[in-house]
Amino acid sequence: MPVQRAAPALREGVMGMLSLTPRPSPITPTVDFAAKGVQHGHLRLPYSRDDSAWGSVMIPICVIAHGEGPTALLTGANHGDEYEGPAALFELARSLRAEDVQGRVILVPALNYPAFCAGTRTSPIDRGNLNRSFPGRPDGTVTEKIADFVTRHLVPLADVVLDFHSGGRTLDFLPYAAAHELADKAQEARCFAAVAAFAAPYSMRMLEIDAVGMLDTTVEEMGKVFVTTELGGAGTASATSITIARRGTLNLLRHAGILSGEPEAAPTRWLDMPSSDCFAFAGDDGLIAFAVDLGAPVRKGDLIARVYPIGRTGQAPAEYRAAMDGVLAARHVPGLIKAGDCLSVLAVVTQA
Repeated sequence: MPVQRAAPALREGVMGMLSLTPRPSPITPTVDFAAKGVQHGHLRLPYSRDDSAWGSVMIPICVIAHGEGPTALLTGANHGDEYEGPAALFELARSLRAEDVQGRVILVPALNYPAFCAGTRTSPIDRGNLNRSFPGRPDGTVTEKIADFVTRHLVPLADVVLDFHSGGRTLDFLPYAAAHELADKAQEARCFAAVAAFAAPYSMRMLEIDAVGMLDTTVEEMGKVFVTTELGGAGTASATSITIARRGTLNLLRHAGILSGEPEAAPTRWLDMPSSDCFAFAGDDGLIAFAVDLGAPVRKGDLIARVYPIGRTGQAPAEYRAAMDGVLAARHVPGLIKAGDCLSVLAVVTQA
């Protein structure tokens, strides 16, 4: 699977697809996106199952609107085992007042709600990975139906989209906000200006292993400002990472003009992922023992980690070394690793 930057396909292709007349979405919102004030409701997706013949998946949503201004779409738990986004967005939905808003804020704190409730990356209903299912299908699986509704009914309302991520249960990241290199350089500049306003401890020019089917790519192809994050991981969220998420969200809303005031300044280090040499993948099963911690500088050839065979003692570990100069931006968790797992990610510091 080749590694390439998340540059969008021809925008006309996606917009042409969206201009067709597909069947209506089966999802019914219980909120009015055109109404003013604060609304708490659900995106109700019919889901017939053994314990509820006419049951539904009820995805929480909040809409806060007042005055005139842009719209921000804020999403968390695109992957269900990533918690900084939900922690920030559930609190924002509870605390943000309509009179503080000029425009509209749409919050979906747990976008892949079945996965979020299960604490898993993918949906327990259909094993769907929501962030590989865009633009989705109205007649597809539960996960594809969620992606379709976001693509056709939420993203078109938005001027700026913030989709929170972290490493989930299998990766741990330096806390960064990120955008991608885009063919449209004016759009790219708007995205990176939003990343700078978010003011995470690190800001990344991000390279994706595979951008096909991602919300990122779908939003970018519609010409919107898109910001994503990787704010830690390891299947939990810390007080520090939640604070970064909350502050960054408010900063982004101030940057967009939806909230008054200037973004709260905080130091950030700019990073770049210039090539596939950033990524290392395990070729062996075993116990992983890292030689460097997150944020540590490495030189090409430096030892990153050893993977020890666990079936018997006395066998030499496999050694994994840096393919480039940089810093350790992400690492595998937990302590056992399988062949094919992402072992580490390096990035280059471009601005301290």
